Amino acid sequence: MQWEDIRYFLALARHGSLSAAARALQVEHSTVSRRVAALEEMVQLRLFDRLPRGWQLTAEGHTLLPYAERIEQEMLSFSRATLSAATVGGTVRLSAPSLLIDTFLIPRLAAQRARWSLIDLHLFGETRTANHFYRGADLVIRLGRPQDASLAARRLAVLGYGLYASPDYPKKPPEDWCFIGADDNLRHTPEQQWLETFSNGRLFALRCDQPSGMLKAAAAELGIAVLPHCIARAAGTLVTLEGNFDIPSREIWLLIHPDARRIPRIQVMADLLTDLFEHYARLLEEGIPPPDLFSEKFEK
Repeated sequence: MQWEDIRYFLALARHGSLSAAARALQVEHSTVSRRVAALEEMVQLRLFDRLPRGWQLTAEGHTLLPYAERIEQEMLSFSRATLSAATVGGTVRLSAPSLLIDTFLIPRLAAQRARWSLIDLHLFGETRTANHFYRGADLVIRLGRPQDASLAARRLAVLGYGLYASPDYPKKPPEDWCFIGADDNLRHTPEQQWLETFSNGRLFALRCDQPSGMLKAAAAELGIAVLPHCIARAAGTLVTLEGNFDIPSREIWLLIHPDARRIPRIQVMADLLTDLFEHYARLLEEGIPPPDLFSEKFEK
């Protein structure tokens, strides 16, 4: 059964003649006659009496009319829902590492509010590096190359790390240094494994489950921590240890479920995130802000 045949049936039932139904549908009257005849043949019922003064519903046509009207309402509802889905408004759920949300993403997304003014953005902090989607997220930012080939992925930037401590701490003899590391949730990451090797048996004064805790511990002179450049330098209370330490960097990837790629509001946020990470690529990798930090594009 074709919806178009039912639509022609409804128009003819309401207007009572081929010419009037044809004007309402903006087609030829022969088209109305042909589509109604096709419907009658399909259901094996005579739905109209062809009279000299017009077409009148038969008893069978009257019986089917309310069902056809119900189908029409559902089609209209579907059309409205389609229109709504095609707008840039609505909810977008973004899952990202906690270390990026608080100190990098939120202030820079706030500066770009005009680009997503109709979007209700939900942010979920995530410490795990798994590629799976978190809490039904529409977009996921992860550290490390994704392994799931079923997801659409964009490489956004590289996250660089350094050794950071309070200003006077590096003056201590290296053999007296203590370190601030991650607990079991993050201990497996490349930068933390590097720190375990670099410590060479020296004491870990504290282990934290969040990079924000490591930053505060370093500022409190508890020891030396491996931290992303963009976060440690933004704090303004730490110094970086000089030296060629060759700390592993991490790639930042944006993951999108293929079914969501054509939803406008999700595409708006994906494009904004891509632009943002591209603009601040050196800040993320080396801790160096772009020369036009207060450019019209990103800070106004």
